[in-house]
Amino acid sequence: MDPRRILLAISGGIAAYKAPELVRSLRRADHLVRCVLTPEASRFVSPLSLQAVSGHSVRSDLFDAGEEGKIDHIGLADWADLVLVAPATANLMAKMAQGLADDLVSTVLLATRAPILVAPAMNVNMWSHPATQSNLATLRGRGVSVIGPDAGELACGWEGLGRMSDPGVIAEAVAAQGVPPTLAGARVLVTAGGTSEAIDAVRSISNRSSGKMGFAIASEAARRGADVVLVAGVTSLPTPLGVRRVDVQSALEMRETVLAEFDEASIIIKAAAVADFRPAEVSDRKIKKEELAEGASMTLELVQNPDILREISARKGDRTVVGFAAESEDVVAAAKRKLVRKGCDLIVANDISRNDAGFDVDENAVLFVWPNGEVEELPLLPKPGVAAQLFDRIEKLREG
Repeated sequence: MDPRRILLAISGGIAAYKAPELVRSLRRADHLVRCVLTPEASRFVSPLSLQAVSGHSVRSDLFDAGEEGKIDHIGLADWADLVLVAPATANLMAKMAQGLADDLVSTVLLATRAPILVAPAMNVNMWSHPATQSNLATLRGRGVSVIGPDAGELACGWEGLGRMSDPGVIAEAVAAQGVPPTLAGARVLVTAGGTSEAIDAVRSISNRSSGKMGFAIASEAARRGADVVLVAGVTSLPTPLGVRRVDVQSALEMRETVLAEFDEASIIIKAAAVADFRPAEVSDRKIKKEELAEGASMTLELVQNPDILREISARKGDRTVVGFAAESEDVVAAAKRKLVRKGCDLIVANDISRNDAGFDVDENAVLFVWPNGEVEELPLLPKPGVAAQLFDRIEKLREG
């Protein structure tokens, strides 16, 4: 994803305290971020904190001296590739709809020609009020994009629609702005996260997969216009924007779900870390240590789990199937063997012995291993960047 210049406009709602986290999410995607605040917003979030996380001075005064000889609100309006309003209060949305310009934020919004994305946040009754809904319809009619709000417990104590969307979800919506829908009409099936194989009512066998790579892939597919199904193993990650999620625990559950979704899929990406083995027998109660003799060991018999990737590759037809290989040694050789053994179209391999890439980190360094023997090495990239590189190649592959 190319870095863009994001102007974050923050209005005076309690959700403004999430602004530093939102700035960090945007900067992790390599965007340049500058912040402007309404006078009320500075009561909820410190301009100094925003300056520290954005790396730029923060503006809030309409009469601040501008940079490069431009009036400040014009300079900021011209600088932005995208203006993100988060949180967008009912008051600010009303100003936007009516074209009022009585502070720096509202003046910038009137002056900019960049796309605008708003993330509303307010009390549920304020959100549902006919005036707010009328203003929202006006803004949408002018091409303003809207993300959220979400339902849940609000700061005022009410329950319902009005919570600002999660900063990570807003960052995904920013990433999706202006992206050509190159995967429109495609159904993409992605697996992510680790599986958990029960030993008894308490214990299980699992692995260190966080699911971050698979979730980034699902997000990128949705960003490009695909209909995305994400089969998620054991992970606490939030569902990417525009993605249908199915949660599973075990390898058998994952297989069942993948096969149920398989017929409608045109692209299948198996990024999950599926357990190769599961206990032959599972106790329906907790196995207690005192049931064993003092110092005795316990033997656990394991049986193989089905090979989901090989099974779907054998019946893929004209579908594109991509597998992942997490290896700790002889990465290229192991990935080539896996490609032949599984019969898929591409293996994405990564060296899990590296401390800066792989499991439970935000970056990855991968190899693309192709059936013709070609090996393409990518530099260390944020996982969303790896996902974008992957789909660039999948699209070329499907073009023939």
